[in-house]
Amino acid sequence: MTKTELFRSLHHGDKPLVLPNAWDFGSAAMLAEAGFPALGTTSLGVAAAAGLPDGAAATRDETLSLARRLGRLAVPVTVDVEGGFSDDPNEVAEFCAELVEAGIAGINLEDSRSNTALDDPDSHGALIAAVKARVPELFVNARTDTHWLGIDPDSTLERVLHYEKCGADGIFVPGVTDPAGIRALTSALTAPLNVLFSPTGPTVAELAELGVRRVSTGSLLYRAALAAAVRTAESVTHGHRLVGEIPSYATIQRLLEA
Repeated sequence: MTKTELFRSLHHGDKPLVLPNAWDFGSAAMLAEAGFPALGTTSLGVAAAAGLPDGAAATRDETLSLARRLGRLAVPVTVDVEGGFSDDPNEVAEFCAELVEAGIAGINLEDSRSNTALDDPDSHGALIAAVKARVPELFVNARTDTHWLGIDPDSTLERVLHYEKCGADGIFVPGVTDPAGIRALTSALTAPLNVLFSPTGPTVAELAELGVRRVSTGSLLYRAALAAAVRTAESVTHGHRLVGEIPSYATIQRLLEA
């Protein structure tokens, strides 16, 4: 079974696929070492590591460069490509073909633009269709940001059903946490539904009961890592005892050499 086939099958197991999102090779290698069967990337983490804004189509090169490194991992990886870094379906499709060549199993392709507006559903559907025509093996997770941006949430179901018809393999609706809203989506969709984990929302077990097939952590791990870095630096400064297990230099070096 190829990594792409494995990744697809993980959406149809006896429990939802919990997908941790990495931001560089080290974080991805550590998560793979911990036993997670598949990984994603966080566009915020990738952008912040490069000193660039997220959601502004500014990280095409950084995303591709990271993808080429993550393709070396033994587990399947899906990459957040924001809105595809272009409005031209052919350009988006060719970029995705480069990701497949790098060993990437899937992508997230969102319909928000510059974190302020939503693309026309037909236009975004054309991007999905172009990618599937160019690299049909790639798992395309079509993301709508109606709830994430709070823009026209009533159009969510219509949008995702259209994206499914355009060939999307999965549907991602970050920001939806209402159990009734989630149930309405899973009942209407054929494609597996992906939601973003919320510390104040349903648990993974509760999401499973609602029919969710994939739960992403988004930028949560990256933000938690930043917080841990600041706390550790403060502990060193003030002579406090370090709390929690910290990987050794040798552990990280071993992962990089592998």
